[in-house]
Amino acid sequence: MKHTLPTLNLILIAISVLIIVVGFCLMVGEPSGEVYNPDIFSFRRITVGPMISLFGFVFMLFAILFRGKKK
Repeated sequence: MKHTLPTLNLILIAISVLIIVVGFCLMVGEPSGEVYNPDIFSFRRITVGPMISLFGFVFMLFAILFRGKKK
């Protein structure tokens, strides 16, 4: 018995993957390396990026469990 997700669920999953990727992209930046770089502790990299990624993962759970209206 094969179970597949409806098209709406797949669209919501794709949107959540994009949100997660955006969150990870916000966390990327120049490494500290040899010289100290205070940008590694920026608000965008420490707070905004992880919160957007977390929202994406929660939205992914919602997208998988979502059931549309029955006809």
